[in-house]
Amino acid sequence: MRAALIPVAIATLSLVVSLSACTAEPERRPAAGSTAPILVPGRPGEPARTAAPEEAATLVPAQVVNAVDVKYVQDMIVHHRQALDMALLAPSRAGSAELKGLASRIKDAQAPEIQFMTSWLQQQGQRVPGHHVGHGSMPGMASPEQMEALKSASGEDFDRLFLQLMIAHHQGAITMSQQVIGGGSDIKIWELANDVSSTQAAEIRRMLKIQGAS
Repeated sequence: MRAALIPVAIATLSLVVSLSACTAEPERRPAAGSTAPILVPGRPGEPARTAAPEEAATLVPAQVVNAVDVKYVQDMIVHHRQALDMALLAPSRAGSAELKGLASRIKDAQAPEIQFMTSWLQQQGQRVPGHHVGHGSMPGMASPEQMEALKSASGEDFDRLFLQLMIAHHQGAITMSQQVIGGGSDIKIWELANDVSSTQAAEIRRMLKIQGAS
């Protein structure tokens, strides 16, 4: 009798083992890199930081334009236009060949920047300032009387007044650029402001050198 029960017991045990194997949850392997921190770019002027995957998934990478960006671009178009007006006087009125070369480089740098800024404003649906808009209290801008004096000057008198006005003008542009670097949010405008600051700082050094040699 006992011998007859042994095959039944073995069969029952085999069935239980088989069912356990079928119903057991398969082993889950962690996804590669699922817990690795993710590098998140900072805002313009700020360093990048690391974030957990859960936090990074909630971050929106879309670029946001703020009012500081828009005001900077609108004001800098007007600011650059005056610099171009001054630079365009140099070929016929400057006495120094070095100053003429500097004025040409200022024109070559700032004319494309005006085109870029105009296009950027149009893409954002923002107003492009007209050619006769007032400059208000923008730092470094020459007054109408100073511009008239520059147009009337020639030779060494032109060189002296041009350097005086353009150095102040460049210093104003750097001040404006530092403001948007600290408060803007658009990466393209942040890059533009950095370029304006570095380029015009170098030009100021050159103008001071010309000024000291005259």
